[in-house]
This record gives sequence, structure tokens and C-alpha cells, in this order.
Amino acid sequence: MNAMTDTKIPVEVQHSTIGAALAAAQMQMGRALKSANNPHFKSKYADLASVMEACMPALNNAGIAVIQPTTDEEAGRYVETILIHGASGETLKCRVPLIVGKNDMQGYGSAVTYARRYGLMSMAGIAPEDDDGNAAAKAAPVAEKQPDLPKFINAEQYVRLRAKVDLWGGDEAKFLAGYKADSLHEFPLGRFAEAMTALQKRIDEAKPAPADDLAGDEIPY
Repeated sequence: MNAMTDTKIPVEVQHSTIGAALAAAQMQMGRALKSANNPHFKSKYADLASVMEACMPALNNAGIAVIQPTTDEEAGRYVETILIHGASGETLKCRVPLIVGKNDMQGYGSAVTYARRYGLMSMAGIAPEDDDGNAAAKAAPVAEKQPDLPKFINAEQYVRLRAKVDLWGGDEAKFLAGYKADSLHEFPLGRFAEAMTALQKRIDEAKPAPADDLAGDEIPY
């Protein structure tokens, strides 16, 4: 049971600044319990619901609202956690990058949930029951599990590759076979840059020679 379910939060007190409101809220927050199972690592972790249960009642009672929009910019994709203080209008913000393991909606949704969880814990100033640093220190570096990297190109890379293939105008099926790809949608990410360079070279080679390059009065037929 979360500590928040056992503690009655006092009636909201008006605070003049977001710092004062957040300090008051943190005095009432419970711990984020490690209640969700991670079957892959055979361990438990504090899921998003547990984190929200630990901090949201205290934040709201202090007059702080929380929003977590996603942003997509040239520099990358993020989940932005924003604390908004109703009385003063002041805000506090942080960003957690979206690292999508699978190039589909399920992978995107998992990344958003992960980023929301860590963003909210960071902004509220709470931590899971156990010290994750201690657990990491006990594990040998060789045993660390690296996140699975995407196998195929993303939507933006597909658009670029599609345009380059169309501009080239060659045999698309033969091109895909050369890179062992079933389709442009499932083109291997590791060979994307190589393919774009090769296509551009073929496009450049297919361009007609400029008129100035014609020798003497020779007329091409």
C-alpha cells in the first residue's frame, strides 16, 4: 500500500510561489512503490500509476497542476513535464528524450510512458523505495542489458529514401534485393546512409553532360 493512502493531506493552503507550493507538496508525498513486475529482468519497478499515486494528490492540493505533452523538434523527440502553479502562474519544466526501441505505435507508447514516469519523478523529487544505484552497482558491467535498437528506418527516413528512389527511376525490386530488404518501409536502418549515397551517385551519373563539355563542333546524335 502506498504511503499516500494512509496519510490524509491537509486542506490546501495558498502559496505565493511555485517553490513554496512544491516544498509543501513534497512534505506530503509518499514513496513510489516498486509494484509492477518486469518479467524480462525478473524484478519490480515503480510504474507510472505508482509514481502518480505517490505525488499527484500532494501536488494538486498545493495548487500545482501537471501536464506532460510530447514534442517533436529537429533536435529530437521529448516528453516535457510541466508543473504549473495556479496561484502565481509560474512553471517548472524538464524534458526526457524519447528513445523508441521499436518503430511502431507500441514502441512509441512504451517510450512515452517511460519518459513520463522519469520526468514526473524528477520534477516531484521522489524516488522508488529501493536505491536503483545500489542495484546497478551490484551488477557486473558485462551483464548490463542495452536497449534494442530499431532494425528499420523511421517514417522520416522512409520519405527521404522513397524520394531518392523515385528520382533515380531504376529497378526498385533489384535495388531492394541488393540490400536484402523486403520493402522500403522495412529497409535496414544500418544501411540507410550507404543506400542514400549510392542512389545519389547513380542519379548524378545519369545526368546529361552540360553543353559546354561538347568538344569542338561535334553534334551529338
